[in-house]
Amino acid sequence: MSSSIAAIVGAAAGGLALLAIIIGFLWFYILCCRTPANKSSETGSSDPSNPVEWGRRDRISCAGCGLASEHQGARQFTLEELEEATKNFSESNIVGTGSFGLVYKGLLLDGTIVAIKRRVSVPRQAFIEQVKILSEIRHRNLVTLIGYCQEGGLQMLVFEYLPNGSVSNHLYDSEQHSLTRLEFKQRLAVAIGAAKGLAHLHSLSPPLVHQDFKTSNVLVDENFIAKVADAGFFKLLQGSGEVGPQGSSNIFQDPGVGELQGFSEASDIYSFGVFLLELISGIEVTHCISQDSYSFLVQWVEAHMGSNDLIDRRLESGFTSEGMKELIALTFQCLNPSEHSRPKMRAVVVELDRILETEMALTTVMGDGTAIVTLGSQLFTSA
Repeated sequence: MSSSIAAIVGAAAGGLALLAIIIGFLWFYILCCRTPANKSSETGSSDPSNPVEWGRRDRISCAGCGLASEHQGARQFTLEELEEATKNFSESNIVGTGSFGLVYKGLLLDGTIVAIKRRVSVPRQAFIEQVKILSEIRHRNLVTLIGYCQEGGLQMLVFEYLPNGSVSNHLYDSEQHSLTRLEFKQRLAVAIGAAKGLAHLHSLSPPLVHQDFKTSNVLVDENFIAKVADAGFFKLLQGSGEVGPQGSSNIFQDPGVGELQGFSEASDIYSFGVFLLELISGIEVTHCISQDSYSFLVQWVEAHMGSNDLIDRRLESGFTSEGMKELIALTFQCLNPSEHSRPKMRAVVVELDRILETEMALTTVMGDGTAIVTLGSQLFTSA
């Protein structure tokens, strides 16, 4: 009797052991063989790859990434939320103004610091649709559009907040912009970031032309990484009674726009050329040239090359003649009167990367300012 019981117990134990082995094998197989979730994101990449449809890449890259997918697309805020975030739109929270209206710094309930643009406007469905499209475009060199609010006779846009503000706040040589001295290599890095942002916009399918690119629309974060702001705003301004870039006298605007052709990738590149000119000179070019001379910007630059007042004096000897010569040459290429002769934005990124790499190598070996520029006209003299 006891031997029968022992046999039954032994068989049961053996069966349990076999079942445990099978379960363990299956668990091991699941852990080792399943495909890991794709954790890559365009937000963390500074270089766009092949052109894709707007927003499609973000939805693909976030497939299976859990909570991260909740941050894709535009979030709809209530007026009450944004009033609380800005202390009822207190004047003390105003951080700027632009074509869309006043800009406020806000603190959301989850602790996120945001920038909120507000204007008076009638409700429009087209506004919501365009916001949703723009919010899907993510890149580390583009200011992220988080959400919107259309309530109480107001339209509001909620963006990520960049603590260092616009590059213009650190660049122009004036009493209110005198706290920061941007070194030559820092200016090159800012130019690279802005160029990558525009290159990503141009890589979309269809390409997104900024139409209002300028120095004040290049912001910098806490690490001084440049991000392009207000991409696609021209569509948000249309139909609202506001004056968009098409109706403004703007030194950053390609003179050919409105005469021979409309806005294009090439017109963005012209605007980028004016941006490079301001990085080189450290001045707000619009204050130095009369409105009637906008179409003669290249001639103005050439006229000031020989007088040695084109290059920002605050740079002192902190650059090499080779680096400055190449940056000025690239600026002239972007400002070429013929849009077909201007480089593509991706080519501009490559050239700026090369200039910075060479500048870093030369200044590391020889020290900053070993071969400085003495006269602008000498940059183009033959060896």
